[in-house]
Amino acid sequence: MKTIKHLLADKGDVVYSAGLNESVYDAIRRMAEHNIGALLVLGPDGRLIGMITERDYTRKVILKGKSSKDTPISEIMTAPVMCGSPEQSLEEVMALMTDKRIRHVPVVVENSVVGLVSIGDLVKAIIADQKFIIEQLEHYIAG
Repeated sequence: MKTIKHLLADKGDVVYSAGLNESVYDAIRRMAEHNIGALLVLGPDGRLIGMITERDYTRKVILKGKSSKDTPISEIMTAPVMCGSPEQSLEEVMALMTDKRIRHVPVVVENSVVGLVSIGDLVKAIIADQKFIIEQLEHYIAG
């Protein structure tokens, strides 16, 4: 069974983050630059304190008539954040995402962020695993 550790080994462990007092505008700009849907919010000590997502932006800035340039991330970020561990299976993390209706899960070891997985990462990995199993079964059947 494939774990988050395996997924991060394939995907890489690059994690984009923002500071607590940065503006929402700067966070959204950074997300656009990297073509991602979420940034982790780290404290001065580097510990995870929250996350800002496109969903946070649309629901807590745009729909409330706030200015993204004048609103600090701290006002709209999601906190606390549901986290995963490298030892969890892809299915366990997907179940967590489905149950909690979230799209991103930071991977944490001893209070340090070691990666971030999205629902897209999980779906891609699960499809690749299923494709491999199907190919193996086809080879077995064909002899």
